[in-house]
Amino acid sequence: MSSSTSSALVLAAAVLLAALTVAQHGSLAAAAGPRVIIVGAGMSGISAAKTLSEAGITDLLILEATDRIGGRMHKKNFSGINVEIGANWVEGVNGGKMNPIWPIVNETLKLRNFLTDFSVATNIYKEDGGLYDEAYVQKIIDRADAVESKGEKLSASLPASGSDDISILAMQRLYDHQPNGPATPVDMVVDYFKYDFEGAEPPRVTSLQTTVPNPTFTDFGEDEYFVADHLGYETVVHYLAGQYLKTDSSGKIVDPRLLLNKVVVTEISYSSSGVSVRTEDKSVYKADYVMVSTSLGVLQTDLIHFKPKLPTWKILVIYQFDMAVYTKIFLKFPKRFWPVGKGKEFFLYASTRRGYYAAWQQLEKQYPGANALLVTVTDEESRRIEQQSDNQTKAEIMEVLRKMFPGEDVPDATDILVPRWWSDRFYKGTYANWPVGVSRYEVDQLRAPVGRVYFTGEHTSDKYTGYVHGAYLAGIDSAEILINCAQKKMCKYLVKGKYD
Repeated sequence: MSSSTSSALVLAAAVLLAALTVAQHGSLAAAAGPRVIIVGAGMSGISAAKTLSEAGITDLLILEATDRIGGRMHKKNFSGINVEIGANWVEGVNGGKMNPIWPIVNETLKLRNFLTDFSVATNIYKEDGGLYDEAYVQKIIDRADAVESKGEKLSASLPASGSDDISILAMQRLYDHQPNGPATPVDMVVDYFKYDFEGAEPPRVTSLQTTVPNPTFTDFGEDEYFVADHLGYETVVHYLAGQYLKTDSSGKIVDPRLLLNKVVVTEISYSSSGVSVRTEDKSVYKADYVMVSTSLGVLQTDLIHFKPKLPTWKILVIYQFDMAVYTKIFLKFPKRFWPVGKGKEFFLYASTRRGYYAAWQQLEKQYPGANALLVTVTDEESRRIEQQSDNQTKAEIMEVLRKMFPGEDVPDATDILVPRWWSDRFYKGTYANWPVGVSRYEVDQLRAPVGRVYFTGEHTSDKYTGYVHGAYLAGIDSAEILINCAQKKMCKYLVKGKYD
């Protein structure tokens, strides 16, 4: 055999070996499936990643800007007790369908939870002190409930397109014959407790058709359970993550596919061949697809730049929805001066200024002996309070409490916790609310992918916007859309016309 022939055979063998190696690596890559980056490790992002993993898409990278998973499910230590500054309730229990969060909380994790008593007829305080007569208050509550029942019937008669949708306030004017809606202090605070306390925005901006009746309570039941466990409500998210991410012996997530802190996503570039995600520290991560699970509030800011820009229809629908603000202010006192017991969990302050420190909850049942109160503010009051010091807020609150309880020795609060969701660039609010005229057609657009960029979050839930179970189910829904494209080559996502 000549040296040239020998060389040729060696070269041929090398080429064959290289070809086999490439083929082998190619088959391994194919077996591993597509690479997916998930932006955000809140409930919807973790739920989406779990769904992808269960479908065999395990080449995942979860980028979380903060130092924790859970997003707007967040416990904080407050004067020795762990309180929830974000989501607190399992809302919708004991109905015809099972809320998917309830068995995880109550049976699997066995988190401490308490059935909430929302009755307030005997607990509405006058602006300058003392209680309103129960019969007078009950008459107002009954009238508000009757008007809402009429609103439910009207809502059911409206076309699904949302073209004839009206605000809850317009419905109240129609059936309550009050030109400006609820106007007296008691009318206003009952109205606030019925609507703002749930949706975080006033009836004048909230859609009748998509919120009355509330699908969560219609589907899952009227009961709500307050989670008050030292482990935190966010344990639900950790539990879901632990089903597909590696953990150590203590249960801490140690999976390299989860990156926490200092991975603030600032740019998402996408094309027909893949995506590129750039973070604030100048790192670049490439993948086949990206799932964006940030809050609606973040999408409405310029924190993340998309290249090319998102299409006009997508930008428009992002701005059509409202990102509401719901602020739970916790206070600790050296002693208790408020009533407790059956029917006394909530009490309301009927100010002439609507929503001014209106909704109070005493936490003796959840945290015995802690002498803790929770007051909730929303919307413009939330934004105002976020921009002042905690000492200013405490001074305002103490003035209100001393007006409510003029005959009591009301000591200064020893501690106060004021969350600032609206000011936080990673959230810019607490949850989405349905404005007038926005139907499930717009939600479908909000959820719809743009090329290889997919979207999820509580704001993409077509029935349960704003709820923990909405975020959980939205993660599953969005992941299944991605799975249809990546595995089944069914990449065309059809959005039915608004009037279909």
